[in-house]
Amino acid sequence: MAQSTEPPAVSARAAPPAASDENIWTKCPTCKEISFRKEVERNLNVCPKCAHHFRLTVSQRLAITVDRGSWHEMFENLSIDDPLKFVDSRPYPKRMAQAREASGRNDAVVVGTAAIEDRTLALGVMDFEFMGGSMGVVVGEKVARLFDFATRKGLPVVVFVASGGARMQEGALSLMQMAKVSAAIARLRDARLPYFSVMCDPTTGGVAASFAMLGDLNLAEPGALIGFAGRRVSKQTVNQELPDDFQRAEFLLAHGMLDAIVPRHQMRFTLSRLLAMLTRHRPARRSKK
Repeated sequence: MAQSTEPPAVSARAAPPAASDENIWTKCPTCKEISFRKEVERNLNVCPKCAHHFRLTVSQRLAITVDRGSWHEMFENLSIDDPLKFVDSRPYPKRMAQAREASGRNDAVVVGTAAIEDRTLALGVMDFEFMGGSMGVVVGEKVARLFDFATRKGLPVVVFVASGGARMQEGALSLMQMAKVSAAIARLRDARLPYFSVMCDPTTGGVAASFAMLGDLNLAEPGALIGFAGRRVSKQTVNQELPDDFQRAEFLLAHGMLDAIVPRHQMRFTLSRLLAMLTRHRPARRSKK
């Protein structure tokens, strides 16, 4: 479905926008304290008072995670039009055009190769700002191709997940991506190559029910919302009160659904150590820029 061509609302957890003369403060949604926006940005968009993790943009994630000059994007021109001619309050093509203009990319994930401490890996980063990080045909195709590329090249895979789930505007076509990506992960596993899933806020729906939870190691950022159905639906299904921290990373760790919660300041170091332990060293190809 995806062809090569040319070129839900964000909550209070979203990354603070760039500072300006009129907007130099940011209020933490957890502790309610006010901090200099630049101070929060220098702290990797983590609240300096309570360690609340704001959401990151793709560019911010890459900047704090991979070696400088090592990122090489792949499959960036994959796009899709409107396979189901879907219309709600606005036609699907108009929603996509708005998201593409705002983000400067064709869909809700970027994939490519990079290096962490000079160890090459295949990397995917989902963009929650692009239609809530929802997974449609293009997202599924790019992630599946990333895993297949890693299998051919003998590379480990890291995916930073942030998604509201499957994209309703693409219907069953979006749900098919769950099986497609899962099959690609199985091929990577057959090649005895590791996959590290890093779940960020939020990781929900069909994405949580597929490749987000299929890592050889499943990691998460502190406080990340992770789950399939929402809290209200889950409460109605089980017909009982739910804990306050239900579907938060800490709740999942306590119940065996995660291997570790890694604060943002330790994420690069943690991934570097995991790569050193579980992969053979492959020096990165540096960009000439």
